[in-house]
Amino acid sequence: KAEPSEALKATVAWSTGVENAKYLVSSLQLDAFRRGEEIKQEVDIKAEKGAYFLSADVVLKANSDKTWMIIANVNQSMVNISEISELINEKTDLIAKIQEDIALGSKRLLELNGASDALQLTADKLRNTRHFSNTLFNIMRGGIFDDGYKIEKWDFVKYLEKANKKVFKKKQGLLKGLPEVFTHGHLKSLAKKDEDKNFKRLAIEYMPLKFSRRHGDPSRPWNQFSINTTNELDGSKILDYEGNWRDIFQNWEALAHSYPEFIESMIHKFLNATTFDGYNPYRVTKDGFDWEIIEPDDPWSYIGYWGDHQIIYLLKFLEFIEHHYPNELATYFKQDIFVYANVPYKIKSYADILTNPKDTIEFDQESDEKIAQKRNELGADGALLRDENYFIYKVNLVEKLLATVLAKVSNFIPEGGIWMNTQRPEWNDANNALVGNGVSMVTLYYLRRFLNFLEGVIKNVPDDDNVVSKELAGFFNKVLSTLNENEQILSGKVSDKERKTVLDGLGNAGSAYRTGIYEHGFSSDKDTISKTDLLRFLEISKKYLDHSIDANKRDDNLYHAYNIMTIENDSEISISYLPEMLEGQVAVLSSGYISGEASLELLDALKSSALFRPDQYSYILYPDKELPRFDVKNNIPSKKVEASALLQQLLKDGNKQVILQDVQGNYHFNGTFNNAKSLKEALSQLPEEQYGGLVAEEKDLLLGTFEE
Repeated sequence: KAEPSEALKATVAWSTGVENAKYLVSSLQLDAFRRGEEIKQEVDIKAEKGAYFLSADVVLKANSDKTWMIIANVNQSMVNISEISELINEKTDLIAKIQEDIALGSKRLLELNGASDALQLTADKLRNTRHFSNTLFNIMRGGIFDDGYKIEKWDFVKYLEKANKKVFKKKQGLLKGLPEVFTHGHLKSLAKKDEDKNFKRLAIEYMPLKFSRRHGDPSRPWNQFSINTTNELDGSKILDYEGNWRDIFQNWEALAHSYPEFIESMIHKFLNATTFDGYNPYRVTKDGFDWEIIEPDDPWSYIGYWGDHQIIYLLKFLEFIEHHYPNELATYFKQDIFVYANVPYKIKSYADILTNPKDTIEFDQESDEKIAQKRNELGADGALLRDENYFIYKVNLVEKLLATVLAKVSNFIPEGGIWMNTQRPEWNDANNALVGNGVSMVTLYYLRRFLNFLEGVIKNVPDDDNVVSKELAGFFNKVLSTLNENEQILSGKVSDKERKTVLDGLGNAGSAYRTGIYEHGFSSDKDTISKTDLLRFLEISKKYLDHSIDANKRDDNLYHAYNIMTIENDSEISISYLPEMLEGQVAVLSSGYISGEASLELLDALKSSALFRPDQYSYILYPDKELPRFDVKNNIPSKKVEASALLQQLLKDGNKQVILQDVQGNYHFNGTFNNAKSLKEALSQLPEEQYGGLVAEEKDLLLGTFEE
């Protein structure tokens, strides 16, 4: 908005080591310098970009040298500038002071990186350097713990107040009794003894991280980020973290190896930021989580859920804690201290998703406004899902894990993979075009590993019944019933009709569950899932996944990574395959299903595949394939035109909205089209009276021709 705004900080450039220099603060005289013309000192230049250049004559005797420095200090106030001016006027050994400052910065960076085990010593210096840089990039995203397992009272108090004002007020006595510095173990002990479930959850989630920033390609307009280490107002320390979901949890996976006692905090943060329908918002912060919104004036704005976030990143944490602290997970099976993120997205019904799998999520503006209001009143907990009585809805670990798993299983397409129908691809942006019709075997491979892990944990739990929300139990029972009723299809190759039948059962189960919660919320009524039924679900789900893995083994011993699903009609879905991709091979090796012998066959096949780079003795994500030249694209075969009454009529009428004929007599779709959606829009804009009947008859034919 229009209001007075003046910058009280600036970037300062200065130099030392060059005597009798002329100073330029723009680039205006550079050409004159190149021509050997006289240079005039600049003091103030207007309407030009700022710069800093020195012009001086330097005479060097034989075997002598000359050293100088040009320094830039960013974000400087007048107090800072006065200090720098004094240093320059004192004419002390500035170069030595600057080198000391650089050394101090390097020392601090080494300490930060060393705290995450970045310093290793092997016989290969390149590997040492690579490990150091990887670790640095890692902590720059996920952060690094401030002082090991020590916690400072001021930051925990500030965090709690921002998270939930009611809990903060209620716990004043406890907070006042805390020492100024205490250990993470002490906080965990307090949390486990406390009966306030909201305090318990928030205390477990707390992590004193610093040096974190959002990650992203700076060339993309939405990626604006900085590493905030000190408060510019008072110079105090800042402990904070924020990042896109994938970046935060990928980087914490490595950080957990340096700080294993924080693994519980990482798991709780992960699960408490996921939704009841099994997905997650796109950004996680110390003070909660954020989601994308639709901004009419921003062409980059969009909403959706990435389909690969929920399984493998969580699984790595679960495996880690089970290895380090066996049976610790099971202690949370009976504790209702987990919550659901309340993201204002509504996934459409299964029927609507079938109609248009690329447009599947609605943004609930009213809900978004209510959440914002509640956040303002309560704090970050205002963005948590509430039951029909308006209490923060709490569940146990079994329910959180089932919600995640059922979201995937309810989008399972036999012999295809996990349907990517939430308006976002998986981690690889190159797969953006797969949204809606893409099916991920990559996520299926990891889901198989997840189910196998969960089965092992469940078997070791002595309790028979698992208490979950009544609504989730209904979802679970419908999914299990569908899998049991269609088990016979696993005896051979699955037909297109059988594939659609299974997906209908699973998809409708997920749809009914989501719609019920969207419309009525959780009732707070609980139901039980027996250990027998839970193990049966895991067993039969693995059977379906194993069958699909076998079906996706290629003739060359590689495995398919992503496939395409096509809704042929109301009762059939077909699967087609994409070229080989490296991530499919990595994921299937990780699945735990294929044997050691099959794994060796796959590794040998990789060496013989188009994914192998002999010159680097490494692999590429996709084959380097020859793409068709521009002049062989967008050519409609004459037979296709002859078979279409609509195209012939458009040509006869001279209507160029859909098809054009060039001077050589060849046919082409309108050059403004960039995908099938463009063609659909053009067909819908044809005059109804002239072409309406023909469009209705031939729409699918023309769309098929376009895709060919």
